[in-house]
Amino acid sequence: MKRLCLVIASLAAGFAVSTPALADLQLATAKNCMACHAVATKLVGPSYKDVAAKYAGQKDAVDKLAAKIVKGGSGVWGPVPMPANAQVNADEAKKLAAWVLTQK
Repeated sequence: MKRLCLVIASLAAGFAVSTPALADLQLATAKNCMACHAVATKLVGPSYKDVAAKYAGQKDAVDKLAAKIVKGGSGVWGPVPMPANAQVNADEAKKLAAWVLTQK
């Protein structure tokens, strides 16, 4: 019985830890971010791991990235501009930016 309780508790803890990451990946997919970006490989835009590495240690990284997500940008990752994302509101942009920064 103790083993069963430990197994259930472990599974529940694992699910609780992985759910926010999955939810943010789902948000990125729903907002069409994954059309140009991937977690580990460069597509049209940089991988999320590369973005996280570039902004690592910057205190204002979430705000910077959230602004770029909403307004777009160019010149940071090469000649291909990132278009503005009018379908992403400020709260979603911050959530996405925070998630991107956890990709390592």
